[in-house]
Amino acid sequence: MSEEFLKVACAAREAAAELAPLPRAPKDRALRTIADALVAHAAEIVAANADDVERARAQGTSEAMIDRLRLDEARIGAIAEAVRQVADLPDPVGEVVRGSTLPNGLELRQLRVPLGVIGIIYEGRPNVTVDAAALCLKSGNAVLLRGSSSAYSSNTALVKIMQDALAATEVPSGAVQLVPGQSRDSVKELMRARGLVDVLIPRGGASLINSVVEESTVPVIETGVGNCHVYVDAAADVELAVQILVNAKAQRPSVCNAAETFLVHADVADAFVPKALAALREAGVTVHGDERIAGYGPDVVPVTEEDFYAEYLSLDIAAAVVGSLEEAVAHIRRYGSGHTDAIVTRSQGAARRFVSLVDSAAVAVNASTRFTDGGEFGFGAEIGISTQKLHARGPMGLPELTSTKWVYTGEGHLRTSEGTVVCG
Repeated sequence: MSEEFLKVACAAREAAAELAPLPRAPKDRALRTIADALVAHAAEIVAANADDVERARAQGTSEAMIDRLRLDEARIGAIAEAVRQVADLPDPVGEVVRGSTLPNGLELRQLRVPLGVIGIIYEGRPNVTVDAAALCLKSGNAVLLRGSSSAYSSNTALVKIMQDALAATEVPSGAVQLVPGQSRDSVKELMRARGLVDVLIPRGGASLINSVVEESTVPVIETGVGNCHVYVDAAADVELAVQILVNAKAQRPSVCNAAETFLVHADVADAFVPKALAALREAGVTVHGDERIAGYGPDVVPVTEEDFYAEYLSLDIAAAVVGSLEEAVAHIRRYGSGHTDAIVTRSQGAARRFVSLVDSAAVAVNASTRFTDGGEFGFGAEIGISTQKLHARGPMGLPELTSTKWVYTGEGHLRTSEGTVVCG
């Protein structure tokens, strides 16, 4: 482990210990100070970002990716406002998850506490640098940020501004750290920093997430890969199903909660598929369908096995006709990523059975998959959407950035072979 990395990791570790016991008020003041500093130093951030944009353009990066990378004063203002919104959210730290008085008189409480040091590995968007830092600070955690090398100048400027702002507050400036270096080695150092880093959260595409999960010795919370399905049941309202499908696919196709496959029950295929193909075509979506789907339209592309596994993140969707709800569930279990899957049906029985059988972080009934989002769920903000089953699952708000500790209080309680003795 390099001296550079060890320095920032140890600084974050020390800061986490100072930050953990702080009450809400100083954390909120620190976040608002950060927001004001971002606005005050907007010109400095834009100048650093211009270096990243120029370098990306010279490397032939697509304009779509450059747009995700670019910052201007309006975007910086929006990032600052998001930080203020995090400051307004309830503080999960210290919340009593459950508690009771035991028969022997011990008072037992389970409290929310910070995780400690959180490592975030993410791709091109520099706004994540600030979003992640704000969420971690609010939940009492220090953060080690490892963004894409394509945004290194922007991230360096943003972290320095946040650290300088924190220096004037009760929150230790070491609580926000940028992992030094731009090479793959710096990512490996973060992934192997067990004992210094408590948890890693990768944010990005499937290749990034899989790499972190497979190579990290630090516990990982998986986020983001979304092969989401819309199943149109035999008892579906056809017009409603078309509207839900088009929204789930085309409202914003480049995000993890966009639909990537639709399945339709054979009994309703004749009524549904022609209307769905027409509506998807109008929305600019290319359908990759099986033989039954292809029979309803000449512009359907033959589907492949890889298509059913694909997280397109584009105006493409796979499609198939199934013979039953159980066949739809079997398809989802085989090809899905455990993110979000939806059923459209007027049958309460079918809805209940789908919900009970589909093993995903979120299941939608007569609603678009696009609602799987921390903001839409009323959490105010999210660090990502977890597709794992340990600790956090689904949109991760502030409570998911905490662990718990048990506190029990007695009056001289002693455990003996005969039971409990209370002294004094």
